[in-house]
Amino acid sequence: MSAPATLRLRVTATAETILRSKHPWLFADSIREQNRDGQAGELAVIFDRKDQFLAVGLYDPESPIRVRILHSGKPRKLDDAWWNENLRQALARREGMFDAQTNGYRLIHGESDNWPGLVVDRYDTTLVMKLYSAVWLPRWREVATQLWLAQQPERLVLRLSRNIQDKAGKEFAVRDGQVMTLKADDNTLVDSPWGHETGGIITFLENGLRFEANVVSGQKTGFFLDQRENRNRVGALSAGRDVLNAFSFSGGFSLYAARGGAKSGTDLDISAHALASARRNFALNQSLPAVVQCRHETAQGDAFVWLENAGAKAFDLIVLDPPSLAKRETERAGAIQAYGKLAASGIRLLRRDGILVAASCSAHVSSAEFFDAVCGAAQESGRKFKEMETTGHPADHRSTFKEAQYLKCIYLRFE
Repeated sequence: MSAPATLRLRVTATAETILRSKHPWLFADSIREQNRDGQAGELAVIFDRKDQFLAVGLYDPESPIRVRILHSGKPRKLDDAWWNENLRQALARREGMFDAQTNGYRLIHGESDNWPGLVVDRYDTTLVMKLYSAVWLPRWREVATQLWLAQQPERLVLRLSRNIQDKAGKEFAVRDGQVMTLKADDNTLVDSPWGHETGGIITFLENGLRFEANVVSGQKTGFFLDQRENRNRVGALSAGRDVLNAFSFSGGFSLYAARGGAKSGTDLDISAHALASARRNFALNQSLPAVVQCRHETAQGDAFVWLENAGAKAFDLIVLDPPSLAKRETERAGAIQAYGKLAASGIRLLRRDGILVAASCSAHVSSAEFFDAVCGAAQESGRKFKEMETTGHPADHRSTFKEAQYLKCIYLRFE
């Protein structure tokens, strides 16, 4: 039986311009002609109106993002050599970025590293590969093999985002977000060649601090690695201060604050599991005198409600790092309003010379919109304040196109 003809697409004039600008997505409504139906993960070749090559990418018949672009410009065969070079380039970008005090970081950051819809994080000797698009389901073994040979980890964990778990098919059994590869004969977990089970909990280093990550069922790939640099900044600002870490997750900001000489650190989160993880992370670092001397407390509750009703409580540094408040464009306006309200609640609890650290991971809210919301709340408070700095993505979470720019953070000092 002969192989099917190459999947060929022609697109609108607007899409041609967008693809020539190196944008990594082709949307379904931009396709004006294709020669046949395509399968998820199949390579689709895109041509312009003059039948000249534009780009090639991974096709998804069910997603609004119909093709995730891998290569554009001059025609190129995407053979094994191309895939190996694509991985080498992503890994090379991280060379020299971290020393021995940090072994938890991102190796592949999706589209911005030319692996659209796929991320890979390293936690010491464990790699976690997470798929956000069904285009990788037919190809994950090839990618895992590439990673295994290039990085030589002790284990590799494969995870699927919720939006594609129902598309995984009989090859996978999904348990709490982890993908377990099954044998066809007896449905038992296959350890080889991807390493051995750990129970999900991995310990890694970040700037000399020890953290745990649940790489099997924790959020994202097990930890929020993208806030590493902001955590370090907070640590440098915390000496002698009472610190509140709202939406604390596993206590990263407060642990850095403790090492930096904070008098106290309060972790506030709605999740009892997150707060238990924060306590364990503090326990992992009891060899550090400053961590031992810092009074660590936890508070369980909805951060919006807790901050609003905190009464006479007061702090010298407050971190506001909520989960995304705008998962879709229709939620953008409400999210901007919520960020302003959240900042206003935090400002009310700040003592003189207090510092507010406000972050957003909502891609649908721009940096300008977020900073305006926080500064607007600061102005309405009637207190004098100074903008210390704003930050964005760390280098291992590079962002090469607008839709990938989700992380922003602002530091304000109040008189």
